[in-house]
Amino acid sequence: MQMVNITIRVLSKPDSAQLRWIFRTLGRDYDERVLPSIVNEVSKAVVAKYNAAELLTKREMVSTQIRLQLEKRAKEFRIVLDDVSITHLTFSREYTNAVEAKQVGECGNGGRGEGGTEGSKSEVG
Repeated sequence: MQMVNITIRVLSKPDSAQLRWIFRTLGRDYDERVLPSIVNEVSKAVVAKYNAAELLTKREMVSTQIRLQLEKRAKEFRIVLDDVSITHLTFSREYTNAVEAKQVGECGNGGRGEGGTEGSKSEVG
């Protein structure tokens, strides 16, 4: 299991036709009460479907899935989302080190992608 740090920007507003319901049910701080929990819930559910490499290569697809699911959840609270996007995506230090070591190993083998350990050791050490 990889640790993924993801930052998502969400631009939202209340459904103007539902302001009375929003303020009575959720309060004036509706966005602070609702958005953090649904963003966390949806992003974890979507990110869990992909491995680390796919999160990088399919970032746009992941972002779209997060946006669509967030729009659906926010609608339950009468919140309209204007924009949702992944602004930052990083992995645990161990994973990053392993990827860098593999890339160094591939370079040490003339780019053949065989991941030789000796090339990795000489570059990292």
